[in-house]
Amino acid sequence: MTREWLDPMWHHARAKYGIYLRLLEAIPADQFSAHPVAGMRTPTQLVVHTSGSIVRDIAEGVASGTIDQGEAGEDAVADGLDTKAKVLAFARDCWDRAEAAIARVTDGQLAGPVANPWGLEIDGTFAMVILNDEFTHHRGQLYAFARACGVEPPFMWSFDANAPGFQPRG
Repeated sequence: MTREWLDPMWHHARAKYGIYLRLLEAIPADQFSAHPVAGMRTPTQLVVHTSGSIVRDIAEGVASGTIDQGEAGEDAVADGLDTKAKVLAFARDCWDRAEAAIARVTDGQLAGPVANPWGLEIDGTFAMVILNDEFTHHRGQLYAFARACGVEPPFMWSFDANAPGFQPRG
């Protein structure tokens, strides 16, 4: 992967993240610490995992050559996000940090190794594939949570309804 490939992929990720934020906004405030699906993370725990450990940490890891964070501290972070407003602020901050990191990524970083807590031998390109796959998977879980909470989630392709910073770019 090169910047020529990364840029349109990241623009699409931005539009998907805009829908993800709208999905989070649709979930009732009193459901963020609930277990609407037994045996799965709460919506707050999913946001910490998805926005923090996946989007922010992998993007920053590609830019630096090392994905520093693992999942071990996620519960402590989630415990500190005790309101819907804090969860949404966390998700937005993670995006801003990921966006800043991706803006710095070079072709060399995409081709170079990325140390990670999983013990995998990956390069920056494969790390971006992991980011995309994991984000899509966990966003789907949140769609199931929204429905379990009685909420109609946003249409997954309604990018044009995103906030201006998350609109598709041509």
